[in-house]
Amino acid sequence: MESQFGIVDYVVLAAMLTISSSIGLYFRFSGGRQKTNSEFMYADGRLSAFPLACSLMSSFISAVTILGVSAENYSYGTMFVVNNVAYAIGVLISTFLFVPVYFNAGVNGAYQYLDKRFGKATRLTGSVAYSFQMVLYMGMALYAPALALETVTGMSKFYAILGVGLICTFYSTMGGLKAVVFTDVFQSLIMYAAVMSVIVVAWIEKGSLSEIWRIAESHGRIEFNNFSLDPTVRHTWWGIILGGTITNLAVYSVNQGQIQRYISAGTLKTAQNSLLLNWPMLSCLSLLTSFAGLAIFSKYARCDPFMTCKIDRSDQLMPYFVVNSMQHIPGLSGLFVSGIFSAALSTISAAMNSMAVVTLEDYIKPLYKKMRGKSFPEHTSLYAKLVSVMYGFVCVFFAFIADGLGSVLQVSLTILGVVGGPTVGLFTLGMVFPTANQPGALSGFITSLLITFWLGFADKPAPIKLPTFSDGCPETTFGNMTLPQLDCSSALNTKRSPDEYFYLYRLSYMWLSVFGFVSCVVVGLVVSWVRNIFGKKSLKRPDPSLFIPPVAFYLKRKYQINERFLEETVSGKSCL
Repeated sequence: MESQFGIVDYVVLAAMLTISSSIGLYFRFSGGRQKTNSEFMYADGRLSAFPLACSLMSSFISAVTILGVSAENYSYGTMFVVNNVAYAIGVLISTFLFVPVYFNAGVNGAYQYLDKRFGKATRLTGSVAYSFQMVLYMGMALYAPALALETVTGMSKFYAILGVGLICTFYSTMGGLKAVVFTDVFQSLIMYAAVMSVIVVAWIEKGSLSEIWRIAESHGRIEFNNFSLDPTVRHTWWGIILGGTITNLAVYSVNQGQIQRYISAGTLKTAQNSLLLNWPMLSCLSLLTSFAGLAIFSKYARCDPFMTCKIDRSDQLMPYFVVNSMQHIPGLSGLFVSGIFSAALSTISAAMNSMAVVTLEDYIKPLYKKMRGKSFPEHTSLYAKLVSVMYGFVCVFFAFIADGLGSVLQVSLTILGVVGGPTVGLFTLGMVFPTANQPGALSGFITSLLITFWLGFADKPAPIKLPTFSDGCPETTFGNMTLPQLDCSSALNTKRSPDEYFYLYRLSYMWLSVFGFVSCVVVGLVVSWVRNIFGKKSLKRPDPSLFIPPVAFYLKRKYQINERFLEETVSGKSCL
């Protein structure tokens, strides 16, 4: 595939990278100059709702999402659009149930909450699982733009991965959370522009948006009514709503990176407003990205690039479209690549910053206090910056091994589901069930992790794509001979039949988080019940501030009634 990435395109890309890096430099030399941990990791709790909303959205919508969702709609149809309903449910639950707990409990992070609610062992176990999850996800998030850059510009993935990784590490380390958040605002606009450029080019080429829709519909790409109860079906309403909601809760309710942003708002009201404002931004970009997949399909409906060996991965579809349709317009290819870079930078920088916090708070500080016998110094952010740099290199390393893992969207959602479902279950045990204790929480969490890792990374049948065609491809001429386009479709279907796999391995990846959540809660409650009955220690009265508002209200009322009853009993006895 010949690339024609011109001078104007390079200028556009360089401008985006320069502005992103400049924001990091600005916050490095303004305000408190990122000298303290409070400013570097929490922006001193002074961020407002709009930039936080942009940051919440852009750190969720990665290059994985833009490339993966468009390819999803191209290859499998529009059922995944239903995930926008799950976005809404997840955001509302997070806003009004989970987020208030962190402010009421007076904690600065997710795992500090687990320490208060259950104990240090649960805190350490949760943070280790999160660290593993984010290291894998950062690798996928960095690999996706490198794939796009290689396709559009011809640049080697090796240099693309290094470039994105180093730039992201630079501005995240220099400017701290402020730089990450305000760079996210700028990069959000670039992400929207990149997706819109794909839609507009296809719109002009086909004459109308309705024609794009008609072509997709005539080839079976439009589907919103799959209500099958079969969990082996890749996308159904039940799988997407249940699995998508739990995955979104894993991102917005119990993810250290997002919670860190809530705390940086300073007040609960600002944090909730930012999360609610993020919702329409998120859904709008998701819907645009889905339609971009249909726009790309309108061009290749009768000449699929897979069948003609032009590409070998679904994640190359959007970059391939750029090469074919946008390079005659100076700057558009550069805008697209900038959008993919922006999506990657925002996600990775958020992950790096949150990983620095987790490493510092959950690993380094306790170890420092144990070895030195005194508290860790809070007046300097040097250690947090060094940790951020370390994770930048770790991210680059895992990006290099992501090539053989498959579709970036499915692999990324699998990674999120494998750890995310059990993590949501763990926090649900803590915030919803007063009878849950540390032995139950640890038993449920570890059991569910074993189940989801087993199911998530087992050898699975390849998902079956919707029919594609190559009968509309132009023939190629070689001398006096006319040769048909190559048909690579047989090479794409070499795996075993799905019926040959163990039933549980055929389950849709969307159900992973559901299995993880349910198994964690059920096992956690059973073990907690047994421990409470046969344990020797007397049960402590749970602190209402550690529970979601309805449960906290119930506990407070219960305590008031009990105290009133005791007072009446004591006063009655004294009268006698």
